[in-house]
Amino acid sequence: MKRLAFQILGMVLASQLASPALAQSGHPSASLQQRDARVNAHATEEVLLATALASSRIVAVGDHGTVVLSDDGGKTFRQAKTVPTRVALNGVSFSDAQNGWATGHWGTIIRTVDGGETWTLQRTDTQTDRPLFAIHASDAQHGVAVGLWSLLLTTQDGGQHWQEVSLQAPPDGGKADRNLLGIFSSGSTLYVAAERGAVLQSSDFGNSWTYLMTGYGGSFWTGTALKDGSLLVAGLRGTVYRSADAGKTWHAVESGTKSSVTGLAEVGDSVMAVALDGVVLQSKDHGASFKATQREDRTSLTSVMASANGRDVIATSKHGIVADLIPLGRH
Repeated sequence: MKRLAFQILGMVLASQLASPALAQSGHPSASLQQRDARVNAHATEEVLLATALASSRIVAVGDHGTVVLSDDGGKTFRQAKTVPTRVALNGVSFSDAQNGWATGHWGTIIRTVDGGETWTLQRTDTQTDRPLFAIHASDAQHGVAVGLWSLLLTTQDGGQHWQEVSLQAPPDGGKADRNLLGIFSSGSTLYVAAERGAVLQSSDFGNSWTYLMTGYGGSFWTGTALKDGSLLVAGLRGTVYRSADAGKTWHAVESGTKSSVTGLAEVGDSVMAVALDGVVLQSKDHGASFKATQREDRTSLTSVMASANGRDVIATSKHGIVADLIPLGRH
């Protein structure tokens, strides 16, 4: 169950799967995971968990340190030349065409300065598997990574140093130990989707954070900011919440599914979301309502994004790249 959750959901850690057993000290294979990823003729068929745009290039990451690249809008992919890890990579983010980070298990952070062709290892913790689920590159120098039990790391020097940020206790009581599962931005403001209905907000590159309480009691796995300024977060059992006032107030949106949502993206004049069980959601009213459709193959979808032209939909799944979702994604 634990292995399946991390492989298929990647950045997602559903509350019912979380347990203290997820952090394992002194794992004998931990150091072995920090070796170069194998050259794999079937890399595009690996479990892929996250995507990002490096200008017009699509970069997807996933299990066994897999990084694949596409320069033709997702029609074809090739494996990156050098990736210095074999851990599952859960998140990836680029600030421009060249500079990006990816992150994953064992607190791993890797960096590229050539658009994802080659990567270097910047951080790992082989003593405790405290996974990082998502990462955000604000620019070539500033990045934020988030993970298990409120693990939150920032860099201000291109990743030469990653500092752990201690979060204050949440306003509804308890410790700052919520799993931080997704990260996104609206302008210079960062948001983190978290457990127990929390969304965290920062306006100083992640050095300090405030809690935005939505009123929901479950886990948010992903989020996005739309061009009209509204915010969407989504996660467990098809839950979607929306804010039209920069996170001050939130309301639930009917998604039409009970499948957990793993990715959100604005594509053309639509908002697209993907979920487990092959469910695809589309909104034509800036996330105020969604229509759900299920793929015949019911493959669990793990992330979604718009291609560089802003119209085509690229998704990842437990079986690799899904470049053609269903007719819902056409514009």
